[in-house]
Amino acid sequence: MLLRHPHRTEDCRAISEILQRVGDKWTVLVVGKLGDGPLRFNELRAAVGGISQKMLTTTLRGLERDGFVTRTVFPTIPPRVDYELTELGHELLIPVSALGEWARKNTTRVKAAREKFDGMHA
Repeated sequence: MLLRHPHRTEDCRAISEILQRVGDKWTVLVVGKLGDGPLRFNELRAAVGGISQKMLTTTLRGLERDGFVTRTVFPTIPPRVDYELTELGHELLIPVSALGEWARKNTTRVKAAREKFDGMHA
């Protein structure tokens, strides 16, 4: 059950901005993979699968900017860069994991609803 709070425009804007970040499909997948521990860029890219280098870079920068991920550069040759969830990122992992689990459990139901809807509106 959702608690109702008085409508405040500034709250809606703030919530919308954060949900745009954390609701993005790549963010959900990246946060999920980093939940198992730090990963290097290419390890993360391989683990996520289907994400371009540019999109992963953009996603990681946004997550770092918003405080969900840290980027650590090690002075080796070539330089090694690890990405890891922050405390805030680990907190985000809880609802992200719950949403992912809900999606896995309800994929069949959603697919059936879409097919029913499409059949009625064909």
